[in-house]
Amino acid sequence: MDALVNFTNQSQGRDRIFRASQYACALSIYLLRNNTERKDLVAKLKGLETNMSAGRKLLRLGNTANSIEAAKRTMQLSDRVLCLCLTAANVNRALYFICDNVLWAKSVGLIRSIDKERWSFNASRFYFYSLVMNLTRDVYVVLKLMVQRARDKHFREKMDQSLNQCPEVAVVIIPQVDAFVFLLLETLKSHPAVALDTVKNICDLFIPFDRLGIYKSNAGVVGFCGLISSLIGILTLAKPTLRIKP
Repeated sequence: MDALVNFTNQSQGRDRIFRASQYACALSIYLLRNNTERKDLVAKLKGLETNMSAGRKLLRLGNTANSIEAAKRTMQLSDRVLCLCLTAANVNRALYFICDNVLWAKSVGLIRSIDKERWSFNASRFYFYSLVMNLTRDVYVVLKLMVQRARDKHFREKMDQSLNQCPEVAVVIIPQVDAFVFLLLETLKSHPAVALDTVKNICDLFIPFDRLGIYKSNAGVVGFCGLISSLIGILTLAKPTLRIKP
């Protein structure tokens, strides 16, 4: 119970609970869209989704400053690739929050004379750039870990034994590809924080993909991916050992 209280006391924890609820509603609405007997339920879910979205925008009002501070910290990283990826991700995240804050001000009537569609499009674009840089960081980290494991003598022996135990696989799959897949899976298995962050960023990509028109899916796909991403975010926040660093 104490862990739950500590989690909900964090602004990030509340935001992620709201986010999971928002995308769970979106997924449920999509699944029930053709059920004529559930029209009242769908209407209630739509209202709940709208309220969750508005609540999240309110909770994110201070996140621009947090992203700027994070960018300052990542600029000090000695690894140039990580420095570039994370700093660019945090800068774009800050720009996304600025657009998001303007849209919130518009929704509550504090600002009137703005192009809502343009600001919404820019918010999605900055969010997309931030995700791309975070995913680039994930790929870079995974490749580094794979290289380290490939140089480990004991791991190479384990890989050779595992591949030799399934000779029929080598007939169908190119041996080098088979070894690469084995190395990739073993690396992700031994580094769950990296694996979770990669899956989370891949899921999140479907949200701006749809809004920017890069890849048109549907509300069900966006809702499902957003829900999975949100649950991973809740898990990594509740259990810091599963959070990727830096």
